Amino acid sequence: MDNRAEVREFLMSRRARLTPELAGIPAGPNRRVSGLRRSEVAMLAGVSVEYYAKLERGGIAGASASVLDAVSQALQLDDTERAHLLDLARAADGIPASGRGRRRAARNPATRPSLHWALDAITDGVAVVRNAQSDVIAFNALGRAFYSPLIGDGGRTPNLARFQFLDPASHDFYPDWELFAEMCVAVMRAEAGRDPHNRAIQDLVGELSTRSDTFGQLWGAHNVRTHGAGTKRFHHPIVGELTLAYEEFAITAEPGHILLIYTAEPGSPSAESLRLLASWEANHPPVVEHN
Repeated sequence: MDNRAEVREFLMSRRARLTPELAGIPAGPNRRVSGLRRSEVAMLAGVSVEYYAKLERGGIAGASASVLDAVSQALQLDDTERAHLLDLARAADGIPASGRGRRRAARNPATRPSLHWALDAITDGVAVVRNAQSDVIAFNALGRAFYSPLIGDGGRTPNLARFQFLDPASHDFYPDWELFAEMCVAVMRAEAGRDPHNRAIQDLVGELSTRSDTFGQLWGAHNVRTHGAGTKRFHHPIVGELTLAYEEFAITAEPGHILLIYTAEPGSPSAESLRLLASWEANHPPVVEHN
């Protein structure tokens, strides 16, 4: 990805959304745009207009942490957006976000038996492992049943973003499809900023931009977010409506891989639905093909 273009479009999109009223400065007469002017961001950040204009043109290499922090405050970036800006700056300086050299070939934790033992130990919740490009590479039993619309009949590695934007079944599975779409792209955008040399993410973005107008529009918005924790609604083809809480955990043994766990509030209808789904899965084990 073009780092200068990424920096330019990210800063411009953040400036465009921030009004003088939100920034606490006078709007002034004869204003043609609703967002802040470059000169206003520069004033708020305590830098010259020329220097901020250089940053917004993509010339972020060499910018100090104090300057980036001042720009973040001026643009009222949240924690995820600020981290994204720092990731873009590190990439411009040629420094990996991890502070270490990039691996020649990423290991696949799905080949590690102990990971599957850990997943199988989670029996009352949906547990899956995804990588930075949203491939779902490992499941527990309930996760396999829960994500059956995504997994399908096997074959190609299931991918959350491809399912979201290219599979019509996602509109049934996700009652809040538009919200899920925005979240999916914002998480991908943050992942791409953390690892700008990840060819798999670049290829996925190119594929989805070509095949989905909605993805292209959302990608162009330059929004970023971390998944972290929250609540989502689903409509499962076997057990119907579910409202589940989710928590994400980094797998420290394999940077870039995430353990995602969905659980239901104890005693809720969704908890009963998960129990029904677990019972269904126990009576419909996956078919193992032998060569």
